[in-house]
Amino acid sequence: MDRFLFPKWMNKFVPLMIGVLLVGGAYGGTLLFVTSSPEILNRGYRPIQPVPFSHKLHAGRLKMDCRYCHNTVEKAAHAAVPPTATCGNCHSGADAAGVTPYASVQANSVALEPVRTSLATGDSVDWIRVHNLPDFVYFNHSAHVTRGVSCVECHGRVDRMDVVTVVEPISMTWCLECHRNPDPHIRPVDEVTNLEWVPDGDPAVLGKKLREELNIKPSTNCSTCHR
Repeated sequence: MDRFLFPKWMNKFVPLMIGVLLVGGAYGGTLLFVTSSPEILNRGYRPIQPVPFSHKLHAGRLKMDCRYCHNTVEKAAHAAVPPTATCGNCHSGADAAGVTPYASVQANSVALEPVRTSLATGDSVDWIRVHNLPDFVYFNHSAHVTRGVSCVECHGRVDRMDVVTVVEPISMTWCLECHRNPDPHIRPVDEVTNLEWVPDGDPAVLGKKLREELNIKPSTNCSTCHR
């Protein structure tokens, strides 16, 4: 019986397959590394900003309302990063003549130099985004905060954070769990930015009452977020 012989072209096919396996393995490893990073998985991500803004000081100790800086949160999809002019209301520093405004706070602070430079040049401060949803996900802040969903539900107790840290996974599963059972996460609308607020009794009972009063009907349809 004649021996079976592979055709000559197989000599080129074998190294080609080895190359494909190596490239595929490298691609898979890179993909796993990237998708498992804190910035993608969200929870635990806490970038260091160019200006050490402390929410613990401003929102916590000084009791500044979230909407003073994030002034579009009730009327737009995005919460908005405040313009430097908002920071300048308190931290403007000295003017061109070297005169410091009466209300200027920490006018000579080295940490606030990027703010003063931004005010002088008009260039934005290069803030680093903390909560970063994929581009294919649509989320509307106003639809939530105007219906009793507090900042704390997604962002945690930022009023206790010197460096803002992502505390929730902000994943599709996590969002769907809330949409399927919203009652424990709904509070009176006028308490949305009061991060210290706690309900009297079972939050789900109050939430159900508010949901019915406000006619809240969270959607679980794919098109709600994937548009």
